[in-house]
Amino acid sequence: MAAAYAELESRRVEVNDLNVFPVADGDTGDNMAMTMRAVLDELDRMNGEPIDVIGREEIVHAVARASLLGARGNSGVILSQIVRGAAAELVSRPGELVDPVLVAAALARAADAAYASVRDPAEGTMLSAIRAMAHRVAQELAHMDTPRLNGNVAPEEQDELLAEVLERALEAGKEAVERGREQLPALRDADVVDAGAYGLTVIVAGVIGALRGQAPPELEHQEAPRRSLHLPQHESSKYRYCTNFAVSGSGLENQRFVPMLEEIGDSVLVVGDDETLKVHVHTDDPDRAIALFAAHGQVSRFDIADMREQVADRTARLGRRAGTDTCGVVAVANGAGMLQMFEGLGALVVDGGQTLNPSTYEILARIHDTDAEEVVVLPNSANVIMAAERAAELSEKRARVVPTRAQQAGLAALIAFDSRADAAANAVALEEELGRLRSGGIARAARDDARGRFREGDALGYIGDDLVAWGDVRETVAATFEIFCEDAEVLTCIAGEGAPLGEDEIAELVPGEIELEQHDGGQPAWWWLLCAE
Repeated sequence: MAAAYAELESRRVEVNDLNVFPVADGDTGDNMAMTMRAVLDELDRMNGEPIDVIGREEIVHAVARASLLGARGNSGVILSQIVRGAAAELVSRPGELVDPVLVAAALARAADAAYASVRDPAEGTMLSAIRAMAHRVAQELAHMDTPRLNGNVAPEEQDELLAEVLERALEAGKEAVERGREQLPALRDADVVDAGAYGLTVIVAGVIGALRGQAPPELEHQEAPRRSLHLPQHESSKYRYCTNFAVSGSGLENQRFVPMLEEIGDSVLVVGDDETLKVHVHTDDPDRAIALFAAHGQVSRFDIADMREQVADRTARLGRRAGTDTCGVVAVANGAGMLQMFEGLGALVVDGGQTLNPSTYEILARIHDTDAEEVVVLPNSANVIMAAERAAELSEKRARVVPTRAQQAGLAALIAFDSRADAAANAVALEEELGRLRSGGIARAARDDARGRFREGDALGYIGDDLVAWGDVRETVAATFEIFCEDAEVLTCIAGEGAPLGEDEIAELVPGEIELEQHDGGQPAWWWLLCAE
């Protein structure tokens, strides 16, 4: 398992780049690696005790549960069932050595479990690859000199025999991978092999290498799609969020939930046993999907990915072919210009909409969309800080929230960001930079002031949360600038929707020798957002 995981990790990006079916979201390698890592962690936890001391049933239960809980996405969930089926067969015959006959049975049971997990199996995918492996080994048994082993065989001989068997399985898997283009229109149109099927051959190659104590058998590098992916079959038909979670309880019947989930989404997978289920669904309403299970058990292991953003990020990644940074940035923003400025500084943006108030799941999805190993999150609003902190808690990546309370402050603080540093170091640097900034803004009054200071439509000038000027637009801007720019060297002024003064007029109102930077943010609610350095 360790060697298989290591081999998959070494080709994770290659597998991600192949991912065009059922959605070109570029995460198949990630999802399969997460499943493998979960199984390996569980085996590490049990390591040191003989199999029959731990108990064969306990091992298969633990491995099956770990693979379920660690799985994400279609590919991860299906791989968890392959692991589950193979493990169940391998421990089912006490006293027998693992030999070609038992390997054939394990592959057959793995294939059955994989197909049973999918409502509408698609040929040309990981399903075809595992079935081809099982069929090839079953056919070869009759031609093998030693299909069965007894207790007198040396461990080295057993390892070599198993490597030979799995080599035959690997050859069948590679052939199935290449046939995928003929079987699945999405693969043919993109001129690419299936990511999950290829990932499965990578795993088997890793196992063969471990059995022989050598480098894994060479697999031909598979090129990412060369054709456009802007085709209907390469996009999710309706839904936005790839939603994954686990349910723990008793008496759970997985198939009873499938029709309910299909009412609110597609690509539904519900697998597991009567105590643990893993749920995968593409939906626009993750909360509703989770609510379906609330009365039946404890819901945990939330994982939400925004597939539209994943598709866009994958396209950009394939275009630039850049290496993965240590740390990425997720920023909440609104306004077309503001989004472009954050993206121009390398941030993945959560569009907060008119109210700048995204959900926890939207922020979590963007955290998981980053290519980097760690993430800093800029909520850019006092109302978003709690949602950002909750998303960071739920994230499987190391994520740190820098409690920015304004978009313009988050934008200016990004000058201190270093993608080569980790999230903790970046959080410190960004917070230090925030300490050198002053935020404010000028907005239109939405109603008359109860204290009679201003009327609806007047200008309101703020420094932080404090109202410092009001009334006529030009007078309010000038008064706000006068207070705001005290001891400042640089003033950044970001115009929003309907700003009533042009850039030249704003420049005339800036006091003294202050350096002025002006941008078009397009944000609603604020005529101008201000930041002084």
